[in-house]
Amino acid sequence: MISSLKIFCYICLFALISSCGESKKTLVVYTTHGKELVEEFVAAYESEHPQVKVYTIDMGSQDALDRIRSEKANPQASVWWGAPAPLFMQAKSEGLLIPYEPRWSQNIDSIYRDGDHFWYGTFLTPEVIAFNSEKLTKETAPQDWDDLLKPQWKDRIAIRNPLASGTMRAIFISRIMHALQNGGTVEDGFNWLKKLDANTHSYASDPTMLFIKLSRGESEVSLWNMPDIMLQRNINNYPFDFVIPASGTVVVTDCIALVKGGQNPQLARDFYEFVTSREALTTQAHKYYRIPARNDIAKDDLPEWMRIPIDVMPVDWQLFAEKSSEWMRYWDKNIRNQGR
Repeated sequence: MISSLKIFCYICLFALISSCGESKKTLVVYTTHGKELVEEFVAAYESEHPQVKVYTIDMGSQDALDRIRSEKANPQASVWWGAPAPLFMQAKSEGLLIPYEPRWSQNIDSIYRDGDHFWYGTFLTPEVIAFNSEKLTKETAPQDWDDLLKPQWKDRIAIRNPLASGTMRAIFISRIMHALQNGGTVEDGFNWLKKLDANTHSYASDPTMLFIKLSRGESEVSLWNMPDIMLQRNINNYPFDFVIPASGTVVVTDCIALVKGGQNPQLARDFYEFVTSREALTTQAHKYYRIPARNDIAKDDLPEWMRIPIDVMPVDWQLFAEKSSEWMRYWDKNIRNQGR
């Protein structure tokens, strides 16, 4: 659910848009990419398009889908920039998106885009075990997913509320799918999540609260995406580091799409192309640690660490899209905070 404070902020934003006047065209973008990246590229776009004012609302991935769904009869956003592919699959099935084939559509593998052009991948985002580097080292932190269930980590783990977070949903659902892929059942996956809940000290309402808990040492370990941990460490100087789980990790396809019924569709397409251009993605790789989904960017143009292969866990993303809401509702009702 979206908080009352966020709804108030939306009302204020759209009131501001309504009073913007006739001098500039407006574009509303829902995004999950955080202040640093978004502000830079919005400023760059507005610099090249002085007749345009871009308004962005940064929120969790599930919040973005819920917001677009609730506004179906009267869409406010024109561009949805950022969330895992399964959420875009859901949005497509509910008639919330319109197809758009970007100029670079031939330069991305088919597994990272929708076959009907309703959404395209922008980044490939590995999920990792994050930790406070003042408390732990790469050697003393948990090395794999099952290590998080060991008694030594009880009350030392903080987790972002997974109901609003695409990152956490991807990690949680992947554990259920891991059980299925290894001959187990959905219940086996839920049992794994029960054991993780028993070791979890707290659930953070948003990424900022998660980073505060982790940086202060209230909890020493978390689960989050690798680019954001690198960003917070290298730009915001948080004492963070990470371990890529030894048995492999989930790599989420982060996507972009146009919202059906959104205002100023040509501006929306222009913005879409602007933030997904080869030049933009190269900058995002170096400054914001985002691994491009496009395959036409030379390896030598990317950071050296991006050239190191990652052991990727297989995930049935269609099944994810179909079952994730049901499974997360079960987790929220029957597992969350039950083990403490």
